[in-house]
Amino acid sequence: MKIQRREIINAYIQNKGEVRLKELEKMFPDVSAMTLRRDLSYLEEQGQIIRVRGGAKSINLISSLKEDVYSLRAMENVEAKMKIAKKALEYVETGRSYYIDSGTTMMCLSKMLPDKNLSIMTNGPNIALEILKHSSPSVTLVGGHINRNNLSISGINSLNFIKDINVDIAFMATSGFSLEYGFTCGDYNECELKRAVVRKARKVILLMDVSKIDKNMPFTFATLSDVHILITDKQLPESIEQAARELGIIIH
Repeated sequence: MKIQRREIINAYIQNKGEVRLKELEKMFPDVSAMTLRRDLSYLEEQGQIIRVRGGAKSINLISSLKEDVYSLRAMENVEAKMKIAKKALEYVETGRSYYIDSGTTMMCLSKMLPDKNLSIMTNGPNIALEILKHSSPSVTLVGGHINRNNLSISGINSLNFIKDINVDIAFMATSGFSLEYGFTCGDYNECELKRAVVRKARKVILLMDVSKIDKNMPFTFATLSDVHILITDKQLPESIEQAARELGIIIH
């Protein structure tokens, strides 16, 4: 009876996406609330659900919602991202090692890459798969924890991996930028990986559409002085352009 009840509860949550404990109490009037909570705990241990205050949600629902976050971001400012990616192609040539950051702008770049003998490393599994549609480039995927929100890999394993490799040119993305806080992102582990790549790379090329300007995320991974080339879709504000030129940064 217990196994059957748990199967019914799980099926209900997977179909509906979530459930409140009060709903379960109505479905099983002869079962105590404590027992129903134990049922939810069991299903959580099995990786089927996540318990929330007053009930539970389906793991599949949460995953799909997070994947949709990336899909929605991929649809934003598409024209600007494609324009930036096209400019970035001018800095791609054979005989060099490249690092391509994660993110939707970098995905645009990966779709445009030529089928040539390129050595590419990335922390974006979707980007790696896109590049592998060609037969000539060699692709190395950084190992670590995958963030469902932006399909990026980061964490301690990623940092250890970066220590042992060489990066000639790094194409980097940012979630926000200001003269005060520099280039920022919203995830600490991702920030640490970005910092490590920026330190390793002989040349850092930052790809940023102007919508990111004056948006500050919690973690700074680089400042203007760390960047060699800044690629944007439109003319930068005068204060930023002046600061960049004073540092010798190429604005493209």
